[in-house]
Amino acid sequence: MAQSKRKFYQTKIVTTVLSEEPFEWDNLNDVAYAISRGDCSGHTKECDHKVLTAKQVVKALQAQGSEPGFFQLDDDGKDVE
Repeated sequence: MAQSKRKFYQTKIVTTVLSEEPFEWDNLNDVAYAISRGDCSGHTKECDHKVLTAKQVVKALQAQGSEPGFFQLDDDGKDVE
């Protein structure tokens, strides 16, 4: 079976937080709350957007600590039925 022909997308987003004290956070919900309701100012922008092949998305998933099965792929980027 050939590599999946599906398209996958990678979007990198940068968020800048301004605060009066060092900003500590554990997850994106903390960041969103701090800049929308808390005492921080923030700005978010998309800085990179690209199409990935199945093989590239397999490597990206693995780099995030996830696995190809997230998108129903095997380690070679082939569709799993």
